[in-house]
Amino acid sequence: MKMYTYSEARQHLSAVLNTAEHEEVLIRRQDGRSFSITPKNIKPSPFDVPGIKTKVTTAEILDTIAEGRRSRVEV
Repeated sequence: MKMYTYSEARQHLSAVLNTAEHEEVLIRRQDGRSFSITPKNIKPSPFDVPGIKTKVTTAEILDTIAEGRRSRVEV
């Protein structure tokens, strides 16, 4: 665990955050109160996928979807 004063943490925030990726960091204020910084693990959404480049227009995509829905109803 690494400890910084408030002033040190403010002056070197980027380094403090980099350290906090690997170990807990404490920041101590002048009045003696301490605060802990730990990384928050946020899992990415399964829907967060990169886009693709295509020459298909929005209208063509919507027509294809509508056609697929019509063929499902007819079956």
